[in-house]
Order: sequence, then C-alpha cells, then structure tokens
Amino acid sequence: MKEMVINGIRIRPGQSLNIDIAIARLPTHTLIDLPVFIKRAKEDGPVVLISGGIHGDEINGIVAVRKMLEEEIIVPTKGTIIFMPLVNVYGFLSSSRTFPDGRDLNRSFPGSKKGSLASQIAFILSNEIIPIIDYGIDFHTGGRMLSNFPQVRVDYKDKRGLELANAFGTHFILNSPHIDKSFRKEAYKRRKHILVYEGGESMRLDDYAVEEAILGTKRMLNYLDMLPGEVLSKPTIMIKESSWVRAKVSGIFSSNVKLGDEVKKGQIIAKITDPYGQVKVPVKATNNGHVVGLNNNPVVNAGDAIVHVGRV
Repeated sequence: MKEMVINGIRIRPGQSLNIDIAIARLPTHTLIDLPVFIKRAKEDGPVVLISGGIHGDEINGIVAVRKMLEEEIIVPTKGTIIFMPLVNVYGFLSSSRTFPDGRDLNRSFPGSKKGSLASQIAFILSNEIIPIIDYGIDFHTGGRMLSNFPQVRVDYKDKRGLELANAFGTHFILNSPHIDKSFRKEAYKRRKHILVYEGGESMRLDDYAVEEAILGTKRMLNYLDMLPGEVLSKPTIMIKESSWVRAKVSGIFSSNVKLGDEVKKGQIIAKITDPYGQVKVPVKATNNGHVVGLNNNPVVNAGDAIVHVGRV
C-alpha cells in the first residue's frame, strides 16, 4: 500500500487520525490551526478529499462535512477519506467570503510560503493535500442573498470529473471551465479531479442543500467502491451553459418561479415594481431552461442579477 503522510504524520492502513496544521496567529496571538480528519480503510483504494468553508461565509458546506464526521455517515471500507470541514477559519470568524486583507483563497493557488495569509493556506493545500488525493468534492454556496439549487460544477472537458459528477447525481450538472488560480484548477493541473458542489446561499443554513451534499457524496463514494451497500443513482440534468437574467429597472423584485423550475422563452418569470404602484415591469425568460439560481433580495437595482437560467 502507498505511504500517506500529512504534515509529517504518517497515516497507516486502518487508522483514523485528526491532524492540526498550524497556520498563523490572530492579532491577539491566538494560534489558528487547519483541522484535518482522516479515515483510512485497511484495504487500499482511492483517496478522496471532502472540503468545506474555502469561503468562510458559506456555511452549508461546513455543516455538511461536520455532519458526515459527527454522525459517522461515511466510513470507507476501501481507500481513504480526508475531511476538511472549515478551510478558511479567518473568513468564518468574520462571516466573510475572504481573508482580512480581502483576498479570496480560491483565487490564490498554488500559493506561497511567505505570501499573504490566503497564499500561505493555498500553499499548504497545494503541498500537503493535493499531492496525496485522487479526487475531491469541494462544497460551496451562492453569494449573499443569491441562492443556488443543488448542482455540481465541472469542466465538461474533464471526462473523469464528468463521470464523477454523474455519479454524485444531484439535480443539475453545470459546465464550468477551470478558473485560474482556483483550488480545482491547481488540482487538475496535477491530474487530480475535484468537483464543486453549490447549494443554498451564504450565511443561511439550507437543510435541503446540506442533505443533497451528503447524499451526493455517498453516491459518488459508492461509485468508487469505497462504501458498503448500494446507493441508488439519481437522474440529473446536464446544463451546457447558463446566464443570469438581469433587472432592467430598479425597484421591488418579486419572482414568479422557484429554484429548480423549468421555464420557457418569453415566460414571465418575475416582476419589478416601484414602491408606489405606478411602475410594473414584467421580467421574461430569454431562453428555455431551468432555474439554477435565484436572487432572494426583494430590492434590486437596474443591472442586478435576478434569475440564473441554465440551458441544456
């Protein structure tokens, strides 16, 4: 069996270990660690990373990974699972997507040992985690007041990744080319395949998004023959491209559609009114498709993204 070492600690077959990787100190000199939880089966197999909280305000992913750990939902009979529930501790402490200096960890790879805080953590992930994994699922949410229906994002050029996305099997698979300096692209450059799961919105718990994250993970691990038993596959819709319908005027936004709905070109999917009842502007779908994302903010400005429509 291949040797596995994280932060200088060897993980042997059949072991479950918790490792704290020291990152830095807060201005108060409180030490900040990056907790890593490893479950390794006695039988060799794939190494899969399950991570949340790369953006500190995306709570659903953190809760999904936490539930997998505390309820021992996922214990591999083959291979190794590496759980990282909360990657961006700094963002979590400040309810922020980014680090204190405004840097986005998911645009900081491969990182630097002596760079910014985000760059230092990206360096740790690039050198301690990516080299030992085969696959990964990285949990995310929409932004503030922007909710995503459960979906997996993968570059359709990544055939193995697409295969795993189908195995994960949540409602939608979106074609999402690799973004420069992202965690996913850095892994792909090293021939590792990381899927991005999106569900719910930041700073708001969504039980359904959490449940789908867990069920999809179980389906994917079952497909990789890492879990016992049989998990039924779930039909998923392939989205080749998507775009946001934007508000043409400012006002009070009211949606006529829900997340996951199918819409037709020309269908009235929302309306925007002024506060006085003098102006009423219908919003029409510009294409046939499915609602994969929705703005939950009732007050919008002209140009705001309001309904995210994916086309098959």
